[in-house]
Amino acid sequence: MSEDITVYVTGATRSPLGDKPEYAGYLSPTALKAFGEYMLKHQIQEDGSRRDSRNWQKGIPMESYMQSMFRHFMGVWGKYEAGQDADVEELCALFFNVQGMLHETLKK
Repeated sequence: MSEDITVYVTGATRSPLGDKPEYAGYLSPTALKAFGEYMLKHQIQEDGSRRDSRNWQKGIPMESYMQSMFRHFMGVWGKYEAGQDADVEELCALFFNVQGMLHETLKK
């Protein structure tokens, strides 16, 4: 066996991490928790019904993502320029639109 492969006393083997993404190192659990709470809050629609958590995956037009992303970016930027702390709602909304746009781009 290659010296790169880990062999456990049980005989099980594992490939080294190498070029595999380390998602836990790239993501902030604190930020993801805030985003999850934001998404849960926004599952409730104006009529009081709850939309499915995967509703956005049905497809939102890129123009909608872009317009919303810019509105929320302006809110974040305005706070930054005023020397104020960023608004968590605005950051979560920005993140939603960025990841939605990325999702749609990668689907192509």
